[in-house]
Amino acid sequence: MFLPCPHCGFLVSLLAPGDAQGQRCPRCEQRLEDPAASEPLDDATATAVAAEGMQDASGIDAPADATPPPPVDASNEDEDGATTATATVANAPAQPPGRRARTRGRHGPSFARITLPGEADTLRWPLRIAAALLTALLLLQLLLAQRAELATDAGWRPWVQAACSAFGCTVPAWHEPGAFQMLDRNVRPKVGTNGVLEVTASFRNDARWPQAWPTLRVGLTDVDGREVAARAFTPDEYRTSTNADALLAPGQSAAVRFDVREPAAPIVAFTFDFR
Repeated sequence: MFLPCPHCGFLVSLLAPGDAQGQRCPRCEQRLEDPAASEPLDDATATAVAAEGMQDASGIDAPADATPPPPVDASNEDEDGATTATATVANAPAQPPGRRARTRGRHGPSFARITLPGEADTLRWPLRIAAALLTALLLLQLLLAQRAELATDAGWRPWVQAACSAFGCTVPAWHEPGAFQMLDRNVRPKVGTNGVLEVTASFRNDARWPQAWPTLRVGLTDVDGREVAARAFTPDEYRTSTNADALLAPGQSAAVRFDVREPAAPIVAFTFDFR
């Protein structure tokens, strides 16, 4: 059995039918002592009275300048199964894109998560760009500082040459003695001079890059196959040109001629090596 409270209109369930004395309303905590409330109402009348009382009570309890409570969105659910209600204020300004708060530890419990301010996203790309530029500058400095050593490697030499072309530095000449190809060679007694041998040779640079003139080693052997005389001739000793910085371009040939004193043992063979 339900009776409307005479003070707020709330429907109160009677503990004992027909006995409302001493019972309090659970809403306004007033005693149900009003004689007009002693007579129970039917279901339709009780529903109408309860609705009217709820409307009156809501108008009395709420202050005039009170704002309505924000709507609650209970659709968000954490990964651990707990449902979190999120209040959204209608007149709150929307966050600009790219400034959302980031959460670390997404796979952990909700109480262990750390939420960072949205400004961290705006600093991410400038820091990455600055780090990339500093890394590129460091690599360029290492490349220029070690250019002499790196230029001796066929894989690094094109990069070193490109960097030095842009920054105006010099690269040492390529040195690959095995890339010199001997085209012709001969050792014979010099006409009109006793005890002197005339050495002639021609060779070609088959390397990928220009090379300096090589050091030419000449060895003389006797009939027993022993090397009785040998000497390494530098470019200054067998070249007639005074340009010490001249280079042999790829595919370029050169011919040399110089005299050596004949040893006492009879010479039957000779060898040429590039250094």
